Amino acid sequence: QVHLMESGGGSVQAGGSLQLSCVVSGVIPASCGRGWYRQRPGEEREIVMATLADGSTRAIDSVKDRFTISQDRATDTLYLRMNNLETEDTAVYYCAAMSVNLTSPNYACQVRYWGQGTQVTVSL
Repeated sequence: QVHLMESGGGSVQAGGSLQLSCVVSGVIPASCGRGWYRQRPGEEREIVMATLADGSTRAIDSVKDRFTISQDRATDTLYLRMNNLETEDTAVYYCAAMSVNLTSPNYACQVRYWGQGTQVTVSL
């Protein structure tokens, strides 16, 4: 059984930093990556950063210069270091584990498992 447990969320003033952690337990079939998503109030969930099995990293433009994704493979823990936080970063952050969808024509790497989410609140 796969389980993703996030921690590290909280409240911080603009310009501050937080580090999120996500411990993954269980075996991810056809694993192709790990990622962080967020859902801001009234908006849809969006990808923030992802690290893929080929060693590449994906990130949205608004966080590229401020956030860092890293992974401890020995403990299967995913991290998101967030610096210079802005009020627009306020959201529930979700950890995601991705698998290759073998039924899709291009074997897409898609989210298969989600964590429960952790709230990040940035205030002025």
